[in-house]
Amino acid sequence: MEFNADFVKGMACLGAGIAMIAGLGPGIGQGIAASRGAEAVGRNPDAQGKIQSTMVLGIALAETTGIYSLIIAILLIFVI
Repeated sequence: MEFNADFVKGMACLGAGIAMIAGLGPGIGQGIAASRGAEAVGRNPDAQGKIQSTMVLGIALAETTGIYSLIIAILLIFVI
């Protein structure tokens, strides 16, 4: 079974759109982390440095999922 080139490109673009849905998770996770970090600093201002460094590390780890899905989407659009 042979597919038309336009069909393949359309399915690749659809897959790229679905891959970008993975960007929702990191956005929500980063918002929650930032709000909880602000609450923690409000409760204990003396520990601001430790809280902030832990929060930034967590946000960076959460962002890797979004970056990975962006790379997959770009590959699907421009390579296929």
